[in-house]
Amino acid sequence: MNEISLITDSDLARAREDAEFRQRLLTENLELLLGELNKLQRGANKAKRPDQVREGVELAIKLADLLRRIGPGGAARALSPNR
Repeated sequence: MNEISLITDSDLARAREDAEFRQRLLTENLELLLGELNKLQRGANKAKRPDQVREGVELAIKLADLLRRIGPGGAARALSPNR
């Protein structure tokens, strides 16, 4: 995924129904997030960096957890709004 693209409501609806699409969407966004965290870590703007890196790491952990939970019978749990 070379460009940052917003996830649409139709993407979310499709992800709820299509496990392969859901996994691809989560994987691409995790890769994008990790790439941006890497850029941020190397960046010159150190004033905001610690908070941004912390927030990004928390999001990366959530995405990785979702990817781990996706599997047979795990799809509904992975997209549950309570998680």
